[in-house]
Amino acid sequence: MQRTSKLLHIADHSRDIAGMTYIYPVVSRRAGGVSIGINLNPNNACNWRCIYCQVPELKRGTAPAIDLAKLETELGTFLNEILYGSFMRMHVPPEARRINDIAFSGNGEPTSAREFEQVVELITRVKADYDLPEGLKLVLITNGSLIDRPGVQEGLRRMAALNGEVWFKLDSATREGRQRINNTRMSLKKMRNNLQLAASLCPTWLQTCVFQNDNAPPTGTESDAYLTFIEEILREGVPLQGVLLYGLARPSMQPEAPRLTKISREWMEAFSAKIEALGLAVRLNP
Repeated sequence: MQRTSKLLHIADHSRDIAGMTYIYPVVSRRAGGVSIGINLNPNNACNWRCIYCQVPELKRGTAPAIDLAKLETELGTFLNEILYGSFMRMHVPPEARRINDIAFSGNGEPTSAREFEQVVELITRVKADYDLPEGLKLVLITNGSLIDRPGVQEGLRRMAALNGEVWFKLDSATREGRQRINNTRMSLKKMRNNLQLAASLCPTWLQTCVFQNDNAPPTGTESDAYLTFIEEILREGVPLQGVLLYGLARPSMQPEAPRLTKISREWMEAFSAKIEALGLAVRLNP
């Protein structure tokens, strides 16, 4: 591991603080502690291009071939350092000095890695070698577009046995909104089917980023479509855990960045109340 005096902060999710290819630590406001990130997209490639994405030089594509031996070595090395070394003291604010989760996140869509199932199995092996917190979660942060792949589904089954959670992106329930925000043509029908599949395999939360575009919050049409979508999936019996509703915390590295600003806490609290009124829990991070 490289040595640096840099202190982690929720506004900085730099991938290089540990000097590793696949492993990077962050202080996560949603996780409430240190999240050990697994970056399966070190090539900065993703099949979507969300306009609030903080990845520089983001490009369309998929994850490269994963060096499983290197990933296993890096994860073991970092767990040893964070548990028994000086990493927490040197890099983490006192109030966040706890390991909250291991998270598939990084610089693109993690499920685009063909080795996804093997990586979950690898994490199972490495975790068994360390005295980790009993409630430690394994989190998949995903746009949900590739949940229908058999290897991804098997990975989710394995995750469920590791106190796993899926954070499934839903920023808009309209076709126009998804094209504008996520630059994807994924249909709402496929999103609904993949969400239903994910929730049947592993505990699943919706994750939704809200912000102002050109100083305007989401329109009433957008908000109503989102609430209608949630109503429908709850009526269908999809066992969602709740919604992770969050605002902008880090600057976008996309061309649209100058047009994006934080939304007010009042707007988020009012929208959160509407979701809760439908019977779904909300974790709010303005």
